Amino acid sequence: MSKMQLIIGVIGLSLAGSCLALAQDAPPPMTFFVTSNGPGNGGDLGGVAGADAHCQMLAESVGAGDRTWRAYLSTQGSDAINARDRIGDGPWHNARGGLIGNNVEDIHGMNHRLNAQSVLDERGRQIPWGGFVPNRHDVLTGSRGNGTAFPAGEDMTCNNWTSSSTGKARIGHHDRANWNSAHDSRGCSQDQLRPVLLLCFTVAVRCLGIGLAQAGAKDTRRFAPNVFLETEPVG
Repeated sequence: MSKMQLIIGVIGLSLAGSCLALAQDAPPPMTFFVTSNGPGNGGDLGGVAGADAHCQMLAESVGAGDRTWRAYLSTQGSDAINARDRIGDGPWHNARGGLIGNNVEDIHGMNHRLNAQSVLDERGRQIPWGGFVPNRHDVLTGSRGNGTAFPAGEDMTCNNWTSSSTGKARIGHHDRANWNSAHDSRGCSQDQLRPVLLLCFTVAVRCLGIGLAQAGAKDTRRFAPNVFLETEPVG
């Protein structure tokens, strides 16, 4: 082992102890929520950037703006983006500390944890689901069940989230198994989409995942599972 590797290892283990202490003393931070409201212009969200900004604004309103938030949305066309590729690696917890999913495969699997009880808004409140009249369980995703984009052609994203008139969007039901891909909308206007809600995720990795990997640790995921460092999002 070189002197540099030894130094990195000592620093990594020291920081790991600090992160582990933080993880034990504090509940998991909120890293997922469904928006309590939408931007207010139907399917025109200002593109994915506008949707991300809306997630960020709501997170900041409850003191969670110190991390990067991304809306779970796909786009279509030559530069198509898959929703699953822009939300980080997980894990994600709701405002009450409840686990939503450990990783991307987990939330897109048959045994995912997204349901009426776990999908909470930024203030930790339940959104009226299918058992309520009226309900508010529709969420915009523009995605297929596996979290990928629809092929170009038939519009499933309100013109990549820039239209409040023509086109349509793929919608999920946050309280059911098909949480990210349930049916098509009737159109892209505010009235046709009813409440325009989004699913927001933080883009994060587990504490010291990079540092410990550099230090030679084979299993970095056992350290401080509830403390996060930012990573660069996709899209």
